Amino acid sequence: MQQAACVAASLVCANGLTSWGLAAPSSRLRGWITAGQQKFADLPLQPWKTTPDAQAGTIEIDATKKFQSILGFGGAFTDASCYLFSQMEPEQRQRLLEELVGPSGLRLSVGRTCIGSSDYSRNAYSFDDATTPDPGLKNFSIAHDRDYILPILREAQLTNPELFLFSAPWSPPGWMKSNNSLLGGSMRKQYLAAYAQYFVKFLEGYKAEGISIKAVTSQNEVDTDQDGRMPASLWGQEYEAGFIKEFLGPALRKASLDTKIWLLDHNYNLWGRVLDQLSDPDLAQYVDGVAWHGYVGTPDAMTKVHNAFPDKGTYWTEGGPDVVAPDYTTDWAKWSGTFAGILKNWARCIVAWNFVLDEKGNPNIGPFSCGGLVTVDSKTQRVTRSGQYWAFAHYSKAVQRGARVLATKTNLDGIEHVAFANPYGDYVLVLTNQGAAREIDCKFEGKFLHLKLPQDSVVTIQWS
Repeated sequence: MQQAACVAASLVCANGLTSWGLAAPSSRLRGWITAGQQKFADLPLQPWKTTPDAQAGTIEIDATKKFQSILGFGGAFTDASCYLFSQMEPEQRQRLLEELVGPSGLRLSVGRTCIGSSDYSRNAYSFDDATTPDPGLKNFSIAHDRDYILPILREAQLTNPELFLFSAPWSPPGWMKSNNSLLGGSMRKQYLAAYAQYFVKFLEGYKAEGISIKAVTSQNEVDTDQDGRMPASLWGQEYEAGFIKEFLGPALRKASLDTKIWLLDHNYNLWGRVLDQLSDPDLAQYVDGVAWHGYVGTPDAMTKVHNAFPDKGTYWTEGGPDVVAPDYTTDWAKWSGTFAGILKNWARCIVAWNFVLDEKGNPNIGPFSCGGLVTVDSKTQRVTRSGQYWAFAHYSKAVQRGARVLATKTNLDGIEHVAFANPYGDYVLVLTNQGAAREIDCKFEGKFLHLKLPQDSVVTIQWS
């Protein structure tokens, strides 16, 4: 049933969205709904009218007030995900990649990769696992990634030539750290120069393999070592700032690499740290923006930083479902509401955690029970789509790269919403109802559209 629903949704999308860069303007009003057994299903709509429904609350879209531009939506090509992709039969793998990043699928256009291993890997590794300190990086090699990570990235790029890839390390090589291990610990200051060259070698090595990495973060989740249970590293504020302004930024410039640098790659509650770091002009000159996770704190932290430094981009880089949760396949309204809050606080992208995991959330060498955006059963190869997958569909299928978030206002409580102006002149509104069934009016340029929103539903409308 889910497979059929996905194929139908893809066909609907393919008929209306004709190219990667921009969506062709639609001459008619269109709508899609996910609720109950409906998965991004076609939603019949009545035409816009000149009078509102007296019983319904109103959401008003103001196209004259535009905010951030959208980079895209996506997921993480972890070692675990790439390995599972590689184990599929070629035709099945291509179908799944088309479904995730292809022009008639979810149209995901942002991918996160790992500089070495994360917790979602088959084993812990770096690109220089020397048994003794190797500051000259004589043992550096990306050979591990040639087996299945780089081939999958190349296949994904062929499926979507506009895929924006960014990368993050979970740990420097163990010999660079205080505990001489990839698991937990913290960075040693004496190896910051060598670590900057480690980044350069990684970027140049990937480029030689046909993979261009557009941005890097200095560390995934700078403020935890996860109790030494997985590849991780503590980076104090002073160390991260010094690394970027004294070593990484200058090293990328010297190597003529235009790769952007994003700070933090961690939770909302660290917004004060970011404000302090960006107040240093020597650091800020090298920083394109801030990468955020949503595990702790609230998304308005991103607005606090944006208001202080409006020239720095805001990027939401990690969050995924729990594979053992009973609502793994049905929590689309929860995720869509989360996405609306992220986008209304200046985020230019939303990136899920693992693209693909098995039914137990494996491969996994860490302590967390995450699930993939999709699950591929280890025995049957059956694909199961998460609630997060269906939430993404309501954004990524209709909202194009370069779209601008629009101002909205409402007299309603409990309906999350976010509106966009696409580059070709059409408009998109995504509405999320996590409560009981409601009826609402959408107001745009003096006209009204009446909608019925079932319980736990997500609705997307597109018009020009």
